[in-house]
Amino acid sequence: MSAGRAVGLLLGVAADAAIGDPKRGHPVAIFGKAAQAAERALHQDRRLAGIAYTGLLVGGTVGVGVLAQRLSRRSPVLEAAVTGLATWAVLGGSSLADEGTAMARMLDAGEIDAARARLRNLCGRDSAVLDGQGLARATVESVAENTSDAVVAPLVWGAIAGVPGLIGYRAANTLDAMVGHRSPRYRNFGWASARLDDVLNLVPSRLAAVLTSACAPVVGGSAGGAWRTWRQDASAHPSPNAGQVEAAFAGALQIRLGGRTVYGHVVEQRPVLGEGRTADAGDVTRSVELSRVIGTVTGVLTAAFALTRGIRRDRRNR
Repeated sequence: MSAGRAVGLLLGVAADAAIGDPKRGHPVAIFGKAAQAAERALHQDRRLAGIAYTGLLVGGTVGVGVLAQRLSRRSPVLEAAVTGLATWAVLGGSSLADEGTAMARMLDAGEIDAARARLRNLCGRDSAVLDGQGLARATVESVAENTSDAVVAPLVWGAIAGVPGLIGYRAANTLDAMVGHRSPRYRNFGWASARLDDVLNLVPSRLAAVLTSACAPVVGGSAGGAWRTWRQDASAHPSPNAGQVEAAFAGALQIRLGGRTVYGHVVEQRPVLGEGRTADAGDVTRSVELSRVIGTVTGVLTAAFALTRGIRRDRRNR
């Protein structure tokens, strides 16, 4: 059974690149509706209520994954198919690239109002206060962070834990996006979702930073700049994970990221990452290209890890 998971991861990466997200009935959207219903039933301004909410939704999702994996593990073909379907469902690389490319096109054409409206598909910032350079910076930061969150991390957890890892990680990451912020409603209730997402991304975010450095020359970027900026600036970011890959992208593209960041409920003065120029539309395009390369390399590496791990397990069981 050592090849089933590895082949499934590669199939899922290929499906995401070729097909993208389903237009209707996306499993993540269905999960999101279930999470909204659970929030209406369980919400209280207490951490304990948030722990129960997170445990119910993530634990239930992992349980579904465990059942699917047990039912498919006797057949390598079925295991590959189930793993491939789960991988395709949780990856967000294609949609991320589409949104980033659309933003680059609008910024290059000077369509600032359209770009402000489009930015909402990538992040929750107040786009009304952003000019062209601010929109470019926000887009590159979002592409960088989501390359880790929506591409590298699910593949890492898929390689480690198969289908339960894939869909369990995606459930936790979705809850973080929904309730894991510092607004008055979610400061306590969303605490557990935010902390769980932080823990699950500790290793993938740093792997994403290393891969950013390795892949930077493919898009005309600086491997040394990515490594240097990651090591020097990442720890200053308020997020223990987003700063890792944002700093690496800043160094790779030789631009500055960070600074004043406005959300609907808070204004943050984030540290500056990198020492280059201000981001522009061309940098958005290069960030998308870099994200695609990182996604492909991660798919190959995680499949190789899953295959090697499976072979060792099979030998021990003989």
